[in-house]
Amino acid sequence: MLTPGRSLSLHAESGRELPRVEAFEDLYASGVRPRHGEVVMIAGRSGTQKSGFALFWVAQMNLPTLYFSADMSAFTASSRLASMATRDTTEMVEAGMAEGGKYRQAYIDALADSQITFSFGSPITWRQIDEEIEAYIELWDAYPQVIVFDNLMDFENAESDYTEQMAVMQGCTELARDTGATVIILHHASDKAWEAKTQPWNPPSRDQVKGGLSEKPELALSVALDPTSMAYHVACIKQRMGPCDPTAQRYTTMICEPEYTRFRRAEPRQIIQAAKAAPATEEWSPTKYALGS
Repeated sequence: MLTPGRSLSLHAESGRELPRVEAFEDLYASGVRPRHGEVVMIAGRSGTQKSGFALFWVAQMNLPTLYFSADMSAFTASSRLASMATRDTTEMVEAGMAEGGKYRQAYIDALADSQITFSFGSPITWRQIDEEIEAYIELWDAYPQVIVFDNLMDFENAESDYTEQMAVMQGCTELARDTGATVIILHHASDKAWEAKTQPWNPPSRDQVKGGLSEKPELALSVALDPTSMAYHVACIKQRMGPCDPTAQRYTTMICEPEYTRFRRAEPRQIIQAAKAAPATEEWSPTKYALGS
């Protein structure tokens, strides 16, 4: 049993804001505050660079990270990190690694300061997670500060079982509380919703996230990519300690550079161009931008 003051004192570190990433400045300006110890969901439709977005985010924060991936191979993930670090395209990295010699060594050296540790394989199991965390502690004598799961439906038995998906989200909550780590989990939004056909480049609303599971994390971000302009739209559809918009009508825009697995702030003219190119949407009003529950 804890008094409010004692509880606040014990959990002060877990409530700190995560290191800020320059490309996300407009997102922070909208009131989004990702924090240590939270469960964060990144949701989007197929092909919206969710994995690239998550990988870029944790690479830019450069906190000790344990990244579970069932969607990317080991070579794909490490090539993307090398591309970020060197600003060479992933094709150049692949060619350099195949060439060998000084080219290969240059890319390996570029990853020397990375604090990301990967675990690959599908499906993701809780036994695998326990073993990897134990190995991480054995190696570093500490818990990772960030744990990433790519993605929810790659957990064992969770592809189509709603009960199992709920159990995964509960497990993520317990993991965050037990370790103090920020747990980032990727998830899908419906490709069959009416909005997916009429407004394909807009972030999906909270009710389009499969299984309604965006209700569970402290923070849920909805993402969408316009493949013509490379405008990357991010909406905060759930935030327990700040503003959010469940309809995803209010979003911020950055520019996606998939060949480098990088994101950058959009210039005002790029935001205007992206808005003109997007299908018309319902006008946003302040009543739709309320505090999350």
